[in-house]
Amino acid sequence: MNSPTSRAELRKTLLAQRKAFTTTSEQASAFASAQVALSAQLQSLLHQIEPECLGVYWAVQGEFDVVAACLADPVLAALPWALPYAQKTPPQMHYRLWDKGHLPFTDECGVPSTQGVLCEPDVLLVPCLGYTSNGYRLGYGGGYFDRYLAVHPGVTTVGVAWTCGEVSAEAFVPAPHDQALTLVVTPLGVVG
Repeated sequence: MNSPTSRAELRKTLLAQRKAFTTTSEQASAFASAQVALSAQLQSLLHQIEPECLGVYWAVQGEFDVVAACLADPVLAALPWALPYAQKTPPQMHYRLWDKGHLPFTDECGVPSTQGVLCEPDVLLVPCLGYTSNGYRLGYGGGYFDRYLAVHPGVTTVGVAWTCGEVSAEAFVPAPHDQALTLVVTPLGVVG
């Protein structure tokens, strides 16, 4: 169950499910409703957590757009924000302050990032390709978030996921390097 092949197959399945949910005309109404619901759930949760510096991510491959959701909330939009910067050699990630402006710069994985000052946000929004009811996430396999969380154990982590990404405990057994998230938020509410 924990072999690279099984995780690779699970990723492939979850990516196909997410693509079908976020891009097909048959799902357009459900997707629009899920966007509104997830935005409201995320905003409400962040108001309860009260971050001092919010680590956001730039949405790719059908991930939920946390930037738009947080910009739409005046309280969250006023917070200091940071974006991750992934480096390939050695594989690691850190956060840089972001002024919420244009991003002409990308990290070493090709994801838009910023050249801002290094920082350590107290709350991180973490994109989830897949997630379990006990807070483990499946990403794209680079291990960047797991490495970051291993050396920043006190940070509050909020996984952000579509409900189609839920994975049973039988289908995804955490490996020793996997770091559990504090919570996962979906259009249906908070998990964990």
